[in-house]
Amino acid sequence: MHIIDLILYLLYWIPVSYLGFFAVASVFRKKEPAPSLQNARKFVILLPAYKEDGVIEESVQSCLDQDYPRDKFDIVVISDKMKEETNLRLLKLPIKLFRAVLDQSTKAKSLDFALQQLSGYDIAIVLDADNVIEKLYLQKVNAAFEAGYQIVQTHRSAKNTNTKFAILDAVSEEINNSIFRKGHYNVGMSAALIGSGMAFEFEHYKTLINNIKSIGGEDKELEHVVLLDRFKIHYLHHAEVLDEKIQRPADFANQRKRWLSAQLEILTRFLPEFTYAIRIKNIDFCDKVIQMAFPPRILLIGVLFILTAVTTLFAPELSLKWWILFVIFFTILGISVPKRLYTFELVKAISSIPYVFLLMFANLFKLKGAGKHFIHTPHGTIDK
Repeated sequence: MHIIDLILYLLYWIPVSYLGFFAVASVFRKKEPAPSLQNARKFVILLPAYKEDGVIEESVQSCLDQDYPRDKFDIVVISDKMKEETNLRLLKLPIKLFRAVLDQSTKAKSLDFALQQLSGYDIAIVLDADNVIEKLYLQKVNAAFEAGYQIVQTHRSAKNTNTKFAILDAVSEEINNSIFRKGHYNVGMSAALIGSGMAFEFEHYKTLINNIKSIGGEDKELEHVVLLDRFKIHYLHHAEVLDEKIQRPADFANQRKRWLSAQLEILTRFLPEFTYAIRIKNIDFCDKVIQMAFPPRILLIGVLFILTAVTTLFAPELSLKWWILFVIFFTILGISVPKRLYTFELVKAISSIPYVFLLMFANLFKLKGAGKHFIHTPHGTIDK
């Protein structure tokens, strides 16, 4: 029992140490290019919208409100199975609307459908249909490309914190921003892509998206491809995108099932490249494969609590080190969360973590076939 306990303990230290290193690195500030209209590039803002009637117009309006020369950016909505009345309202706005004709509804196919009809742009920005961007967003991204960046991930944060699940989702998002984006970028490594709030050189992105085959994890496949090709993913912490957070348990479970399925799919596909990446010293790609091999944080938290509790009950002489690890893990997560999210509502939301763990654990037994069809997360439905 002592040997098994020690092996489990040492294995747990691997992800905890990894997360801890980048969490600490995220505390420091790295200078970003100031917003700029110098050499104003021509942008296309891509908004794939699958049944997003409830949120798409707010997103489009935030794009129209940009403090950027109006002749230097176009807004393209790719409408997939949205209501005709929504499409007609959108057509009254100064945007381009493409009604997607697809054999299968996926984000990658929607984007490719639109991109094959577009040309003449410098930069492509990908947003989700529920995203809202700040007025200086295009200026900030323009400045990043003026500084020589080739791929940019901007800071996605919560648009709503109106339910316990929305709060937990917002906290999870910011932990990811701190550890996998800001922390990585601060030590000179590539930031993680997140699927929206991304900017690419137009022709490069057009080529990339044409070859993406993943149904539910197009951002992770895209990330692995660009890192394998040794492109650096830069992070703009001060260019903010507001994103609607999950509000209901059922939607949370579906979204996480999609993510977990995509994680396993991408890990399986790209793991054979790991030894090659080591040989050519492609540190960013190796790091990404290691990330994909770690279990989701909520599972790490739940299993760590169970191991700590069981050890305390049945082998108390072995439990002290587990309690120390438990405290260290939560300290790491704590420093990764912005102060603005530390509210009494967060304290109440934490009480839902056991339920979230059970949902995630149940998802482990529901992954068969999950990666073969698109799992849609609805937006615009507000639970009080």
